[in-house]
Amino acid sequence: MLKPFVVAAAAALTIAASPAGPQSAFQITTKTIDGKPMPWSQFKGKVLLVVNTASFCGFTPQYEGLQKLQDEYAAKGFTVIGVPSGDFGDQEYDDAGKIKDFCEATYRVKFPMTEKSVVKGAKAAPFYRWAADTLGKDKAPAWNFHKYLVGRDGKLIASFPSKVTPQSPELVGALSEAIAAKS
Repeated sequence: MLKPFVVAAAAALTIAASPAGPQSAFQITTKTIDGKPMPWSQFKGKVLLVVNTASFCGFTPQYEGLQKLQDEYAAKGFTVIGVPSGDFGDQEYDDAGKIKDFCEATYRVKFPMTEKSVVKGAKAAPFYRWAADTLGKDKAPAWNFHKYLVGRDGKLIASFPSKVTPQSPELVGALSEAIAAKS
């Protein structure tokens, strides 16, 4: 029979050895806009810009700038990941096919898109829960087109509110630094 303090010590080690959530964006799996599994481990070693998107928002024209970033920096190990969401003003289609068609036809979006997801609060998708836990709730999306920059190591680097455009010096500077950094 184990002594009570040995059992308690063993339980503490088990809890400490099993973290509550992901330690890296590359440990997350979502679904694509087409409903297929999308393990983020496929982006390991790349810099990511994760953006919660919406089709009927005043910030929707940022899709154009996001695709420009994708085109300009993809060869350097970068990708944008769009995460459609209706959390803010219900400004997104309910149908994944309509979201995909809108993005491709209107803005010629070619970067990966996830399924429509919740991005705030307790029911947020795993990436967004992890980001809020890591950077703080004050860095969580307050509206559509909030951006998170993730380094080649899968760690969060920065959070940019909706008003920071894809071509803003602040975002492009941080992106350029992240691309130049070795993980």
